[in-house]
Amino acid sequence: MAMVHAPTTAMALPFSPKKSLGQHFLVDPNTARNIVGALRAPSGSPIIEIGPGTGALTHLLREQYDTVVALEVDSRAVEYLRATFPGLRVRHADVLKADWGVLAREHGQPLRVIGNLPYYITSPILFGLLAQRQHVVEAVLMVQRELAERIIASPQTKEYGVPSVLVQVYAQAELLFRVSRNVFSPKPAVESAVIRLAFASGPNVSQALLARVVRTAFNQRRKMLHNSLGAWTRTQGIALPHGWGRKRAEDLPPSAFVELAHYLNEHATGI
Repeated sequence: MAMVHAPTTAMALPFSPKKSLGQHFLVDPNTARNIVGALRAPSGSPIIEIGPGTGALTHLLREQYDTVVALEVDSRAVEYLRATFPGLRVRHADVLKADWGVLAREHGQPLRVIGNLPYYITSPILFGLLAQRQHVVEAVLMVQRELAERIIASPQTKEYGVPSVLVQVYAQAELLFRVSRNVFSPKPAVESAVIRLAFASGPNVSQALLARVVRTAFNQRRKMLHNSLGAWTRTQGIALPHGWGRKRAEDLPPSAFVELAHYLNEHATGI
């Protein structure tokens, strides 16, 4: 898997990054081209860019796609983007409050999402996309490398956990390439990676229920499931099917957690 190294010609910053917003601006044109190139969207697709900041991806997106909408919480960036990219649809908005359904209806079709995500709100953004996945076809996201590796992890590995299960149930996940700290200003303390998520409708089970079962199971990941899920099994005298009670959370593939959630929903109370 390729690692993107330091830039030879860095982009200049029009304003200083804010630590409070977790801003680490991408300054390497080659990395920007690789990220935008990872989208598999036709030119007529509506593209939603999360946190464009200084526009490292924005100008490339505008060259390739007819409709680009930028969601940006920093008023300085909003002003800069509107001045730099006339006609760009810039919304001064918090992505954590984004209604992907409303955006999709505005454009008459499901969305494609792209962005360099602030580390401290990556999980809420990710699970927000999963919750509204019927409105989003794909997402190309730069995230902390450790999270990217957890998202694509297989059962019986130390990286396998809650993000692995919940993302893999609802999307096909790929880790496309790793990204060096040196392509950002300021340099983050960790390395990043770019992932691509192709969303699927998913199984007929409540996402909230599945998330509760998965998180409860992994909360005590070294315990057998009949213990970690004891609030629903031992206390109610429920035997888990397929010998799952003697397994640990890290042993079950995502599809088994779906079956487990269905089973507990039918046989346990208070879930």
